[in-house]
Amino acid sequence: MRVGVNIVASKELILQIKDDKSLDQAANVATLPGVLDPVLTMPDIHQGYGFPIGGVAAFHEKTGVVSPGGVGYDINCGVRILKTNLNYRRLDQEKLTKALVGELFEVVPCGVGSRRKDLTLTQDQLDSLLAEGAQWAIKQGFGDHSDLEFIEDRGCLHFADPNQVSPRAKERGQNQLGTLGSGNHFLEVQCVDTIFDKEKAKIFGLEPEQVLIMVHTGSRGLGYQVCSEFIEVGLNTAAKYGIELVDRELAALPLQSIDGKNYLGAMAAAANFAFNNRQIISFWVQQVLKKSFPEIKIDILYDICHNIAKWEEFHFPGARNSQKVCIHRKGATRAYPPGHPSIPKKYQATGQPVIVPGDMGRFSYILAGNPRSMELSLGSACHGAGRELSRAQAKKRAKGRSIIRELEDRGIFLKASGRDTVVEEMPEAYKDINRVVEAIQHADIASFVARLRPLGVIKG
Repeated sequence: MRVGVNIVASKELILQIKDDKSLDQAANVATLPGVLDPVLTMPDIHQGYGFPIGGVAAFHEKTGVVSPGGVGYDINCGVRILKTNLNYRRLDQEKLTKALVGELFEVVPCGVGSRRKDLTLTQDQLDSLLAEGAQWAIKQGFGDHSDLEFIEDRGCLHFADPNQVSPRAKERGQNQLGTLGSGNHFLEVQCVDTIFDKEKAKIFGLEPEQVLIMVHTGSRGLGYQVCSEFIEVGLNTAAKYGIELVDRELAALPLQSIDGKNYLGAMAAAANFAFNNRQIISFWVQQVLKKSFPEIKIDILYDICHNIAKWEEFHFPGARNSQKVCIHRKGATRAYPPGHPSIPKKYQATGQPVIVPGDMGRFSYILAGNPRSMELSLGSACHGAGRELSRAQAKKRAKGRSIIRELEDRGIFLKASGRDTVVEEMPEAYKDINRVVEAIQHADIASFVARLRPLGVIKG
């Protein structure tokens, strides 16, 4: 190990991860060239591909590397919250849950390999959106220019290079724009269950019993293909670049090499695809809501990434000046503090909204980034609850049960493309989100603003 590993967790959460390889994976990350002290793990940490999910690491601009596995296969998987002016207690519950979720399920394709027949892109269109980010979707009429203010990096990584995205990756993404996908991706109708900080909640535009929509998806097959191809590049060039890998899944490319720059260009293009994906899904969600509730008002609270590598500025202990680094957040999200220039003007006094989805049977949270995040966690926080059971373990635990019926008994209506996903994503497959976010608040990385409760869920 070239540097140390800092673990953000409670004693209870550490006990939950002692039997998997996530902490070993974090130690392996600390062996990579140019890694800066410390590598971090978030309280939702669990075993991933090479890097642990819930891992954060920064790399020196000149001597460091970028690892495709450190970003992950679902490049720019992220979360967006749409806020409405609806109060769920004043609405017909059947209309709000079963009817609305049923309509959304028909409009937003989900499931393995889901496609859109009505939005197949030409090669030129695809290249444009890969370069331009979410503003491409807005130019096509999917939203308003003001939306960009409330998307991380205004919905575009400007170092994207569509020419580095392979024909096969582009082929996979050509008709997947505006689709949810499968696995842990979801579309969820929620309500504000509890307000913890009235002042910040007011600035965020949140109030008790308010109806929200949460969208969780990423770059689909295009991003997966980019990651897969550049992992192979990393493995094939490790000897050439003198990179000794303690784990083949940590295949990495020097940031200043042609291969490293090519990956960053392709990764950023895939990230821009994901920004467009959430933008277009949000547009169709709004159309369904406006049809059901003609007087509705809908705005974006925020849209954040949690599988990404980006150039950012940080001041490291002992250094005279801030330093440009390539920071990997895999299963981790930004948690920038009040006054940070990269967050919207509206949130300058509160800190960045930190959206932390839980599981489909319990709560999700909205937090706000604190100044200590820049000292303790490279401006980062957890991205969700984190898996506690493997998918195989979840299937075994669910044998003989009806997860859909159990959720309905708790007032949560679920639509899914297949039973396997429902079982694999059952609530108890995940850690208790309350314990995860408590660890983040206790560390003073981010503070509670609101807790959200699921009403209806769409799973792929």
